Amino acid sequence: MTLKNVKPSLNKIAKNLGETQDAREFLLKNTREIIILCSKSIIAVHKGDLTTGKNNLKQAETLLKKYKKKATGGLSRYLITPEQEFVEAACLIAIVEKKEIPSDKKLSVMPESYVLGLLDCIGELKRQVFDKIRMDEIEDATRMFEIMESLYLQLYTFSMYDKVVKEARRKIDVNRILVDDVRSVITEEKRRTELIKILRKLEK
Repeated sequence: MTLKNVKPSLNKIAKNLGETQDAREFLLKNTREIIILCSKSIIAVHKGDLTTGKNNLKQAETLLKKYKKKATGGLSRYLITPEQEFVEAACLIAIVEKKEIPSDKKLSVMPESYVLGLLDCIGELKRQVFDKIRMDEIEDATRMFEIMESLYLQLYTFSMYDKVVKEARRKIDVNRILVDDVRSVITEEKRRTELIKILRKLEK
């Protein structure tokens, strides 16, 4: 009989695929909590509540470490999105606190997650710049913009890896527009500030 080896082989394959599918469903379901915590962390930072932001990030980090044990082999790709969100929140907090942006090794994330997270962080920095301008904190707004621009310039070349780092090129194209928009606003704000200084001197 030519099929005697097929059934045991298929049984073994079916068992392995079933385990992989269960692990996939588990990761997709449970990593949503990480994404939510990171989003809450970012919102808290924008509201000026760094304590809540850092607490949410810490909870997300704990869950991420826990679920990494399940994401073996090809399943690791299901951690890219939660890791990306984690990188975005962690880097935003570091920038707001005037600390060094952590490395991929420090955050224990995959290279793709790190690149995508940094690209997303640029958008959050735009909001920070506008908030600082609204509060008349032009120096801090300028600092944020300089970091934003530097990040963009360092990440720009990653558009060539779009087939490997999914969505990298699209995010880079979007960020180019963001950086140009913010540069215009910062330039205009600096001119306005200088004009106000000159007018005040003339009034004395």
